[in-house]
Amino acid sequence: MKKYILDLKVVENRRVHELYTLLKLTTHDGSALPEMLPGQFVQVAVDGSKTTFLRRPISINNVDRLSNQLWLLIRNAGDGTRALMALKEDDILNVMLPLGNAFSIPQNANDSILLVGGGVGVAPMLYWGAQLKEKGFAPQFLIGARSAKDVLQLDEFEKIGKVAVSTEDGTMGEKGLVTTNSILSTSIDKIYCCGPAPMMKAIAKVAKEREIECEVSLENMMACGLGACLCCVENTVKGNVCVCTEGPVFNINELTW
Repeated sequence: MKKYILDLKVVENRRVHELYTLLKLTTHDGSALPEMLPGQFVQVAVDGSKTTFLRRPISINNVDRLSNQLWLLIRNAGDGTRALMALKEDDILNVMLPLGNAFSIPQNANDSILLVGGGVGVAPMLYWGAQLKEKGFAPQFLIGARSAKDVLQLDEFEKIGKVAVSTEDGTMGEKGLVTTNSILSTSIDKIYCCGPAPMMKAIAKVAKEREIECEVSLENMMACGLGACLCCVENTVKGNVCVCTEGPVFNINELTW
């Protein structure tokens, strides 16, 4: 898939949580955004930060073709992301896109599909869920968070399908981790997952035990996004690979978990 380096204009910067902001971007000249697939990511340049020299990898949260917008869900994780969170309407952000591979489309239209997200790992699940619905599937979601106030984009997910929630303190949905949510005991044919590594490994374990096909989107540290710097190398059954080029999406059977 062809890659682009584009100057995109900030349409909206909306704080959705004390640690997260939603950036909505569009082309500055009105041209259509390039094709982007669910599961892919972008690398954004960070200007105005003395401690930030490398681009930052951000999952594609949504692509709204009607408004020609790219959505990026940004978590406050350091100087680079704080600079991104401070962007204002009409500011320009240089973006390299689309990068990496995508989630695979289920073969059976009647498959029971569960999309699992924890923390900022919910980001790629929104676009993927919307695309699945558009293709005639009926995806369900499982969102994990520490508390009710940490559940991200719930209203957007509910527009697409049924949403189950697990919170560690029990203030929303079921109390506990996503791996103990009762939705996992229902009939499921395929799981897609993104979030902290321990969460993904736990979901992968459940999937293997129940013989459910499962894909995960890894969040390894990335610097270049093109397979040159080797920051994101992951050990797989085929040896070490760069997550930015061979992933970020992997079938769990490809990993050495």
